[in-house]
Amino acid sequence: MQLRELSLLNYKNIEQAELIFSPKINCFVGSNGMGKTNVLDAIYFLSFCKSHTGVPDSQIIRHDTDFAILQGCYGIDEKTEEFYCGIKRGHKKTFKHNKKEYERLSDHIGMLPLVMVSPSDFVLITGGSEERRRFIDMIISQYDREYLFALIAYNKALTQRNTLLKSDPYSGDDTLLEIWELQMEQYGSEIFRKRQDMIGRLSPVFDAYYGSVSGSYEKPVLEYESQLTQGALSDMLKASRQRDRILGFSSVGVHKDDLKMELDHYPVKRIASQGQNKTFLVALKLAQYSFLKTHNGHYPILLLDDVFDKLDAFRVEKIIQLVSGEDFGQIFISDTNRNHINEILLAFNGEYKLFDVKNGDVTLNEN
Repeated sequence: MQLRELSLLNYKNIEQAELIFSPKINCFVGSNGMGKTNVLDAIYFLSFCKSHTGVPDSQIIRHDTDFAILQGCYGIDEKTEEFYCGIKRGHKKTFKHNKKEYERLSDHIGMLPLVMVSPSDFVLITGGSEERRRFIDMIISQYDREYLFALIAYNKALTQRNTLLKSDPYSGDDTLLEIWELQMEQYGSEIFRKRQDMIGRLSPVFDAYYGSVSGSYEKPVLEYESQLTQGALSDMLKASRQRDRILGFSSVGVHKDDLKMELDHYPVKRIASQGQNKTFLVALKLAQYSFLKTHNGHYPILLLDDVFDKLDAFRVEKIIQLVSGEDFGQIFISDTNRNHINEILLAFNGEYKLFDVKNGDVTLNEN
């Protein structure tokens, strides 16, 4: 799968851009705040119907304008596929595939598999468990549509149960609670099985990438943690009703799952250096890429946003060697350091395009 052309209008600080890409490596160079990351974020938006930064759609519209438009032309299975997104202030965004609007945005997820590595990924280590669950869900949802439907249904049942717990905390009638708990059990069990299976298969791939990038004997650990390893969710929900009525929310379920991240048997966020943290995250995202490629049968698009900062020369060289190889497809790289970009292009020795970005203007560097 390749992104051949990208058209942007009023996307963040980019007033207008019409870009044609290389099928392999595309690099964006410029100072901080010029718009390099915004180009990558627009590509991310076309895959996930939202910004990687998590900001509301209204905030991606350029200042003093009322709308933004994103259009991408992709090559998929030797066919040309077009995707369009229009966003207008005060209105629901419009998302289309080959000029036909989606009935549900969830139908689009997985159409354009993509992995992004950026400085904001540190929240996977430093943030709460919801960030790591979101990471797991994003991987599985890109190749398993039934998982996404189960996740939506589980969250709906969870919301309804929590509403009942808050509205009538002293009620002795459990009839309505039982209805929603049955759905939480049904969909939660499916979510648990698929998360457990995915992490079990992702972990050894992650180990291999970490060892390759770090060149050390550090032992990383990536392990799925869930209350459902202790028994059936239905039994735990029933046993927790009295406590949950007092708390006003559901204290057990797959919405409490987490992803253990350790280095040499200690939590990464407590003992790792900046370089080790970044190596952990890069290895995790490269493993995600490999996993999606295996399941989808397509090379996902890989976005590398300022990934080389805080890494020593050895680790930078290893990452460059990996992503320049045949195991990776189309890559988009942003960096303030032109030397990093030059090293990548020298190591690749193939077709590429280099773009300069300044104050939202994106121009092809033909030198």
